[in-house]
Amino acid sequence: MEDYRRQGGIQQLLVAEQEARHIVNTARTAKLNRLKQAKDEAEEEVAKYRAHMEKEYQKTISESTGFSGVNVKRLDEETVKKTDHLKKQAAKVSPEVIKLLMTQVTTVKV
Repeated sequence: MEDYRRQGGIQQLLVAEQEARHIVNTARTAKLNRLKQAKDEAEEEVAKYRAHMEKEYQKTISESTGFSGVNVKRLDEETVKKTDHLKKQAAKVSPEVIKLLMTQVTTVKV
């Protein structure tokens, strides 16, 4: 009877070990699944953040390189002002330049 009890005790230990192994494997599988899910969520969040930052970067680049309408308008106004200024300066010195040219052309050196 003693052997029977030992056999029963050993059998119970084997069953308990098998159940424990099953519980550990289930927990390990659940942990791996949760880690994979967390990784996927993190990658998705990183992709969204990267897309947001890229959009902000492109917006900043377009504003600073003159592709925006405000910069184009400002540059056009500056160009018009500078050309008007140059035309006024040319008009001021034009009579003097014509006089100098006429003097040089009509003077004959012997």
